[in-house]
Amino acid sequence: MHFREANLKDIQQLHAIRNAVKENILSDPTRITAQDYAAYLTAKGKGWVCETGKAIVGFSIVDLENHNVWALFVSPAYEAKGIGKQLHDRMLDWYFAQTQVPIWLSTEFNTRAEAFYRKRGWQQVGTHGKEEIKFEMTFSAWNQIKMLL
Repeated sequence: MHFREANLKDIQQLHAIRNAVKENILSDPTRITAQDYAAYLTAKGKGWVCETGKAIVGFSIVDLENHNVWALFVSPAYEAKGIGKQLHDRMLDWYFAQTQVPIWLSTEFNTRAEAFYRKRGWQQVGTHGKEEIKFEMTFSAWNQIKMLL
């Protein structure tokens, strides 16, 4: 497995992974467009991918403008192999090298994703909409957590 920064050529594979996941499924897959990915990868933030051979099997994207995790997804065939952890950690290291503003994310209740974020040290701060839990990570908390990893 190889990790690298995401680029515009990756968008088709990123979208395929996003639409293949079994949790946090998009109710309308057309809601997120190639232009959305491009904006986050070139202007709003940054992304990373994990690839095996030439196939991307996981990705993460952070939004520096709105201070949130826009995406962190792993292809179902590659779950539970540590890919999500590595993408997560690279993303937060980069984010907190840019700013000390707390970062947030949301995910569905009672999912593996919720358990993953709790295990990685995210703190529940409320809800996002009616169906998602909202988590936050601070600069100081991330620095403490990194020391334990």
